[in-house]
Amino acid sequence: MNITYLEAIREAQAKALADDPRVFIYGQDVGSFGGAFKATKNLAQEFPGRVLDAPISEDAMVGAAVGAALQGMRPIIEMQFADFSTVGFNQIVNQAATMYWRTLCPCPVTIRLPFGGTSGSGPFHSQCMEAIYAHYPGLVVMTPATVEDAYSMLLEAVAIDDPVIFCEHKYLYYHLKADCLPKEAMPAGKARISRPGRDLTIVAYSAMVHEALAVAAELAPEGIEVEVVDLRTIKPLDTDTIMASVARTGRLLCVGEAWPWGGVTSEVLARVASEGFGLLDAPPMRLNAKDTPVPFHPNLWAAHRPTARSIAQAARNLLRL
Repeated sequence: MNITYLEAIREAQAKALADDPRVFIYGQDVGSFGGAFKATKNLAQEFPGRVLDAPISEDAMVGAAVGAALQGMRPIIEMQFADFSTVGFNQIVNQAATMYWRTLCPCPVTIRLPFGGTSGSGPFHSQCMEAIYAHYPGLVVMTPATVEDAYSMLLEAVAIDDPVIFCEHKYLYYHLKADCLPKEAMPAGKARISRPGRDLTIVAYSAMVHEALAVAAELAPEGIEVEVVDLRTIKPLDTDTIMASVARTGRLLCVGEAWPWGGVTSEVLARVASEGFGLLDAPPMRLNAKDTPVPFHPNLWAAHRPTARSIAQAARNLLRL
C-alpha cells in the first residue's frame, strides 16, 4: 500500500467524521467537487450533510465554525489556500483564539491551511502563514512534515478543545508517500529527531525537513554528522528537544520556507541564544526565503526559498566557525 500526504489528510478527515458525529467539514467547493486539492474527495457522498460548501467568504466560514464549536460541534474548515485565511483573520485571532480566555467555553475549531510554495503559484497562493498565527496566544499551530504526522496530527487537532491552525504543505501533497498509516503516534507539541548527529543541528519543519535530511545525507560521506530536528508543532514549541540537540552538537542552523522577519527561525534562535548560550560553539544561524513576495516564475521561485544546496552551503559555513 502506498499512501500520499494528501490521502493521509483525507483519511484522517474520514475517520474523524466516522468516529464523532459532532465533526463536520465546511469550506469552498469541499462537497461534490472534493476541494481545491481533492482533500475531501468523496467525503460528501460518504457523510451526507456533513461536508458542506461555503460561500466565498473566509470571514463567514470561520465565524460559522466558531459559533458551531460553541454549540458543541467540532468543525474542520478548509481554506483553499493559506493566503486567503487573512480574510478570516479577525474571526481566527480575535474570536477563536480568545474564546476560552473570555468565556471559559472551549472552541475546538480546526482550520486547514494549504500553505507553502509550488512552482508557478505566485505571491497569492504560496505564502507561509504559520508565524503570524503562532504569535497569538490560544492557537495551536501544527506543521506536519510526514505522511504519518499529517494523519495522526490532524486527528489530534480535531480531538483537542483548542482552535488549531493545521498547516499542510502543498508541495508534499503528491511528492510524499508512506507504506501505511500509523496505528500509534507521537503527540503533537513534541519535536522529533528525524536523524541523529554529532556535528551540527538543523532545526526545520514541514517541507524543509526533507531538504535538511537531503543535506544530512549529502554531508555524511564527508564525515559530517548532521542532526535533523523536525519541530512538527511550532505553537507550542518544543524547546527542550532543541536544547538537548544543541547540547550534543554545539552548532545550530534553523531553516524555514517563510520570510525571515519575525518568523519561526527567529524564535528558535532567540530561545537558544537566551536560554542555551553556553551550549553553543559558534553563533547560531538561520536560513529563510528571500524577504520579497513569492515570485511567480519557476526559476525565481526556486531561488527564493531555501534548498538542499543553499542549506548545505550554510551548514558548511557554520562548521568552519
